[in-house]
Amino acid sequence: MTQFTLHGFWESGNAYKVALMLELNDADWRCEHVAFMTGATRRPEFRALNVMGEVPVLIHHRDGGDFKLTQSGACLTYLAKHFGTYGPQTEAEEYDVLRWLLFDSQKVSGQVGPLRFLRYMAGRPDGPETDYLHGRAVSALKVLDAALEGTDWLVGGRPTIADIACQGYLHWPGQIGVTYDETPNIGPWLERIRALPGFKHSEDLMPSGREPQTATA
Repeated sequence: MTQFTLHGFWESGNAYKVALMLELNDADWRCEHVAFMTGATRRPEFRALNVMGEVPVLIHHRDGGDFKLTQSGACLTYLAKHFGTYGPQTEAEEYDVLRWLLFDSQKVSGQVGPLRFLRYMAGRPDGPETDYLHGRAVSALKVLDAALEGTDWLVGGRPTIADIACQGYLHWPGQIGVTYDETPNIGPWLERIRALPGFKHSEDLMPSGREPQTATA
């Protein structure tokens, strides 16, 4: 049996954060495909797995029994402690990382994810909801850009789960409908992430949520 099972699909930036963390640590893991676009997360069997009805769901197959986690920030925190990588090294860093995990959940992925869903997956490029989310997303990206001014990484001068969290959706600017022209620190930061040993794009790690027939990867 593999050590970890991750329930997700490649279009989910939140699932991608966890998949990337597993891959960066050369973990023994597999992806359990979730056919999001045909309603898999609304079905009783998935709600029994995660009452929140969301991916990612990470299962660590431990000797004493399976250990399940949901929400990408919780999964990243657990994996950082498990592998001893990409985590904080001081008390100050611990809370700085937590700060960025919360900011990502509320402001970066929390705005960019729904915006990308409307534009890319739902085919609704324009409208009041899209305009609202676009403005919120751009504001969040400006905060991220300012934090990267004069530094390569968000916390501690090295890559951490703060970076892994905030990058989750940002490799798809065309699908989101944004550019990084006015946030010039974000593009080079993403390039540094893509240069990490073991990096892979989401499309190379998980099946598509659009395809109900896709076999488990």
